[in-house]
Amino acid sequence: MIRQEIVRLEDVWAYYDSVPVLEGIDLVIEQSDFLGIIGPNGGGKSTLLKIILGLVKPSRGRVSVLGNHPERSRGSIGYVPQHNLFDHEFPISVWDVVSMGRYARAGLFKPYGRQDKKAVEKALQTVGMLNYSNRQIARLSGGEQQRVFIARSLVAEPRLLLLDEPTASVDPAMQTEFYELLERLKQQMAIVLVSHDIGAVSIYVDKVACLNRQLFYHGSKEIAPEILEATYKCPVQMIAHGTVPHRVLLKH
Repeated sequence: MIRQEIVRLEDVWAYYDSVPVLEGIDLVIEQSDFLGIIGPNGGGKSTLLKIILGLVKPSRGRVSVLGNHPERSRGSIGYVPQHNLFDHEFPISVWDVVSMGRYARAGLFKPYGRQDKKAVEKALQTVGMLNYSNRQIARLSGGEQQRVFIARSLVAEPRLLLLDEPTASVDPAMQTEFYELLERLKQQMAIVLVSHDIGAVSIYVDKVACLNRQLFYHGSKEIAPEILEATYKCPVQMIAHGTVPHRVLLKH
């Protein structure tokens, strides 16, 4: 079965203050892909997501999202950034936070219609947070908040979901449920997950890309040790898959 191409990057370069952040990136993401991107801090992972979103323009190269320029397709992309900063004293409910994801469709300051309310309810149901609709978001745990932020991205009915370090504020006990949620969501959209958690990524995603300015990617979840060493700039002895995934690094 031929799957629709969602994202294509060809020879993409990006610089910050004349320093290269991304070098010659080639990447294709297709419908229902669940791609994990790993790599060290400063390796360009967040920049890559922002280029797909059209928030950062590459210095050279070509970027296509759903066959258009990224800016034109932004309404079809859900994005959960690494840090969701908000005033913890501001009394905003879970329902209102998720409703913000409909602004692009409903229009700012316009009343929400029946379809908007149905979409909010469906998104909250999908992430298992419908019963928390009236709860103040600041009163939720980190994992519950992250589910709400994903619901806010889903409410626009995206074709692509971008997640930047989504488990950073999720305690280990809830991470398995979180990844299982993403496993269900990939039936409806392509997902790109940026993470430092190599073990979890190697279990749950379908494909893994290693990024440290340059992209090491071959459309599989199996990563050769030499690729990890090239990405992290240190020797890797073993990647263990199992109920307690971990990585073992040699002294360096």
